[in-house]
Amino acid sequence: MFDRITRHGLRIDERLYNLIQNDIAPGTGIDPDSFWHSLSNLVRDHGPQNRKLLEKRNEIQHRIDEWCQQGGSLEDQREFLEEIGYLEPQAEDFSVTTANVDPEIAQVAGPQLVVPVDNARYALNAANARWGSLYDALYGTDVIPETEGRTKEGSYNQVRGDAVVAWTEQFLNKIFPWQEGSHRDIHTYRVTRDNDTWHLEGVTESGTVTSLAEPSQYRGHAMTEDNLSALLLCHNNLHVELQFDPDHPVGKLHQAGLKDVILEAAVTTIQDMEDSVAAVDTEDKILVYRNWTGIMKGGLEATFEKEGRMMTRRLNPDRTYTAPDGSPLTLPGRSLLLVRNVGLHMYTDSVTTDTGQAIPEGFLDLMVACLAALHDLKQTGSVQNTRTGSIYVVKPKLHGSDEVAATISLCAQVEQALGLEANTIKLGIMDEERRTTVNLPNSMAEAQERLVFINTGFLDRTGDEIHTSMHAGAMLPKGQIREQPWLSSYEDWNVDMGLQAGLAGRAQIGKGMWTMPDEMAAMLETKKSHPEAGATTAWVPSPTAATLHALHYHLIDVAQTLQELATRTPASLDNILTPPLMAHELSEAEIQQELDNNAQGILGYVVHWINDGVGCSKVPDINGIGLMEDRATLRISSQHIANWLHHGITNPNQVRDTFARMAAVVDAQNEGKPGYMPMTADLEASQAFQGALELVFQGTSLPNGYTEPILHARRRAMKNLQAMAQGQF
Repeated sequence: MFDRITRHGLRIDERLYNLIQNDIAPGTGIDPDSFWHSLSNLVRDHGPQNRKLLEKRNEIQHRIDEWCQQGGSLEDQREFLEEIGYLEPQAEDFSVTTANVDPEIAQVAGPQLVVPVDNARYALNAANARWGSLYDALYGTDVIPETEGRTKEGSYNQVRGDAVVAWTEQFLNKIFPWQEGSHRDIHTYRVTRDNDTWHLEGVTESGTVTSLAEPSQYRGHAMTEDNLSALLLCHNNLHVELQFDPDHPVGKLHQAGLKDVILEAAVTTIQDMEDSVAAVDTEDKILVYRNWTGIMKGGLEATFEKEGRMMTRRLNPDRTYTAPDGSPLTLPGRSLLLVRNVGLHMYTDSVTTDTGQAIPEGFLDLMVACLAALHDLKQTGSVQNTRTGSIYVVKPKLHGSDEVAATISLCAQVEQALGLEANTIKLGIMDEERRTTVNLPNSMAEAQERLVFINTGFLDRTGDEIHTSMHAGAMLPKGQIREQPWLSSYEDWNVDMGLQAGLAGRAQIGKGMWTMPDEMAAMLETKKSHPEAGATTAWVPSPTAATLHALHYHLIDVAQTLQELATRTPASLDNILTPPLMAHELSEAEIQQELDNNAQGILGYVVHWINDGVGCSKVPDINGIGLMEDRATLRISSQHIANWLHHGITNPNQVRDTFARMAAVVDAQNEGKPGYMPMTADLEASQAFQGALELVFQGTSLPNGYTEPILHARRRAMKNLQAMAQGQF
């Protein structure tokens, strides 16, 4: 339906061509024709290598499959993996030398959000989640139990509010103690000036004047009409703002007029073009690229209705204070943003060669993302992302150091094409595939001049673990897989290798997502394990979760933790290479329970992906608990059932019957949602239901168990059906 524009051996969808021509390139100094010429050169210079790298993946997996089928033993596998090039000789000692890294990545430990950039409202929410209200986070979640009259229902409940204030005061006492008394005792917070220096004081009801036990924690203040309106404190490189307003509904109930406590929360955010979006064609990619460009220009807006009122969301401005020495102090009002591109295995027909071949989608992502980021580097907009002149690109699903090296080469050519200085493009490596895990030192060595981020993605990593060892035997139930030594060793190995590479103080060492956005009390209790394990950042599912997770980085000094961890014995590579195979028989009831759980999760996610184009969503599990689901969780569940099918733990009839029953469960969970299309109305005709079955029955043959080939095909078919129903064909 749409014309193609031919430029430099490429055939470009006219809509994408016009986006570059009219919206992204103007103001960057890059001529649009030069952009397409450079992309053509990328495809010519790197396209054949991309194909070879994918072929190498398939060849290695085929060799592993054969070895397992022939009865290869775990005792001999290291020698075998070295022989086939899966396990590389470890690189010599090195240290990363990445320069011009923003402090949010290099020096500040704190939460990280991952957000689908195709949703402007969510993308803006995440970018603005650099600062979050602790009062709101406590009041609106289960951290404060709804007991003893502390219900959330109705308008403001002062009993619950008092519990929030008391909880917050305990936190402040622990992190910002006074020399005498507690925050509950302070009736006046005030700043006084001695010569050219401001000091913070607290005055109790009896008139006693006290100071912070660590006076240097006071970093600034703000005044409104000569009245103190905000105090800026700092601990473990994270800021906390105390806001005062005795006329505010909350402030007037506090003896010192304290109306809120604002935490520096989501220090960094990944604007995601990959797992959390469902971008299957040019129409979808344009939305992704347009929103990212809007953020880089600073002008992205989202208008929506909330509680009966129309609201417009924009990027927050920076925050300004007066520093203790009297000088102006400005802090970023937004997260430092990284952008995640798609993996090497993704191809797009939004741009094809002159012979009609789809090009690597990651090539297009990188070129467009960096072209848009030029607006930020040139400061053409009202706000600024990087203050060091860097572009932060996260690359997912890399397999080993040769794929990292190819990505580095690609970045260098993009820099030349866009007139950027060498190493402007910084690289975050997702350690979420088994071949990258076992070769992590080599992978980091290839990126040592650009590396700013390694992150364990235990969800995708589990999916790849199952697929890699698909023929070795039947896997344990999913819950038991997470309890096996390979997973804890993998998590520790990532930290150990990162420390050996000198990442402390230079780059992020990250850990994965908390998947239950409504279970914040449980998150507060358990996710402290991430900074305790040496993670300088960890993923959370919402701005509220980021605010609460920020508490952990105040309670735990990650920099000190990393110093202590640097002396331990590195995690066992043998543990990492030991697949989580089942060693005992399961009862029929246990098998069916596991199938029910997997099938329900698959369908609950797939139905929204294929029918609605939602790449990441909160999906009720089989017990009704909302879980954040994306392609990583889908990969685990589909690969798990495929594994059990392959080894005879279940059979095709049982699987189909299970999916049919769970389709009814998922339909019931979505009953009443506007526009929802029940799968059970016609299972044979349901794109979502049939796609879910394909993910399982084709699971052993899907390259690396990736779900995109089936999801994309079914989503495009669904979009065609919807277009025909609307008379667009």
